[in-house]
Amino acid sequence: MLSGIGAPGIILLVILALLLFGPNKLPELGRAVGRTFREFKDGAREIINDPEPVKKSEAPAAAAPQTMAADLPQDRRLPE
Repeated sequence: MLSGIGAPGIILLVILALLLFGPNKLPELGRAVGRTFREFKDGAREIINDPEPVKKSEAPAAAAPQTMAADLPQDRRLPE
């Protein structure tokens, strides 16, 4: 990506960064960029090294209680 940039290009980028951000802001900016790269690498490493999520086994159909229409009361009355 940056293989075409030589020493003069890097010097120009450093001078441009100094002009844009100032000498006081550059260390803070560098730390923020470094933290961002570290978090990205840690997240990518976590995704790569994580095993496949454990699939929940299907519950057997007999284990789930099923109510039949014949089991339900047909006559529902409200209390008086």
